[in-house]
Amino acid sequence: MTHEERILLSSPDVGELEAEHVLRAIRSGWVAPAGPDLTAFETEVAERVGVDHAVGLSSGTAALHLALVSWGVGPGDVVPVSTFTFAATVNAIRYTGAEPHFVDCDEETGNLSPRLLEQALTTLHEQGARVPVVVPVDMLGKCVDYDAISSLTTAAGARLLCDAAESFGATYAGRAAGSFGDASVLSFNGNKIMTTSGGGMLLTGDEALAQHVRKLSTQAREPVPHYEHTEIGYNYRLSNILAALGRGQLSRLDEMLARRRQWRERYRAAFAGSPGVRILGGAEDAGDNCWLTAVVVDPAVSSWTVEDLGTAMEARGVETRPVWKPMHLQPVSAGLSGTLDGTSEKLFSQGLTLPSGSVMREQQFEVVEAVVAAVVGS
Repeated sequence: MTHEERILLSSPDVGELEAEHVLRAIRSGWVAPAGPDLTAFETEVAERVGVDHAVGLSSGTAALHLALVSWGVGPGDVVPVSTFTFAATVNAIRYTGAEPHFVDCDEETGNLSPRLLEQALTTLHEQGARVPVVVPVDMLGKCVDYDAISSLTTAAGARLLCDAAESFGATYAGRAAGSFGDASVLSFNGNKIMTTSGGGMLLTGDEALAQHVRKLSTQAREPVPHYEHTEIGYNYRLSNILAALGRGQLSRLDEMLARRRQWRERYRAAFAGSPGVRILGGAEDAGDNCWLTAVVVDPAVSSWTVEDLGTAMEARGVETRPVWKPMHLQPVSAGLSGTLDGTSEKLFSQGLTLPSGSVMREQQFEVVEAVVAAVVGS
């Protein structure tokens, strides 16, 4: 099976509508980083999420980094962060010179554990550590327990920076992902719910933060006729052309969400009744954007393992991927502290992410279902 025929985890879902948006932007002459499509894209995402301010950036990582820089986070600071996440979350903290403190997750969802966060904050306080901000991550499109986590960060006097890179379109307690904390970040990478090819966004109700992030993202140029700089800036702004692509994607977001939720329901049905097997995220999908579906298989109960499923999928040209290797296990994290109970390590050993993209065709998903049926029935 060729690369083109492979069934991928989450391919970009881009078509003629997006092409029209991009072509219109090019023909307008606005090919530089700024422009009317970028301004409109920021406004439209902010309205969708229900926040006052949005800043389009080159990546979700850039959004995390600039929020931390704007808050003065740096050497000597300790930042509690989800250990069960992609490296970008932690890298942004380390860019500032601050030290991440890894916090383990809840077994049902894979999201940061409020119980362990409370332990971490208590321990760090007793050690005299400066904890200016906490960074939880919405795992595979399911929002963390923002009520509990917000209560803990408020009590600790720390800001809350929400990594919603995977959860655009999800909700928690009736509020949109991206609307929580002092600021939230989105990713529009090629494999996300919607894409701008590469890109991200900072969302906040804090006008001063939004203005500062926007300034830093364009090399921190001062508003004078010549080039004047009083602080270090970055080349992190989202381009107008990519924002145009994002506007096309945003208009189709609900249909793309519905397609992924359809696959989630089909997966749940396919694994129903298989002992020791569950969908990561819990028994209910209410509020989830179902970005990626991951199955967790307990080898002590199930007659098959995630390795068995992954091997069978590969034989049919179906891409799978283990869930995130915890950041505290990464060689680059050697020597860093954490509040850990082994849950993320267990999920890493028992979890497998399955094709979930909205561009996936029915015939392709039937191939995936056939592999699942063969493994479950073996």
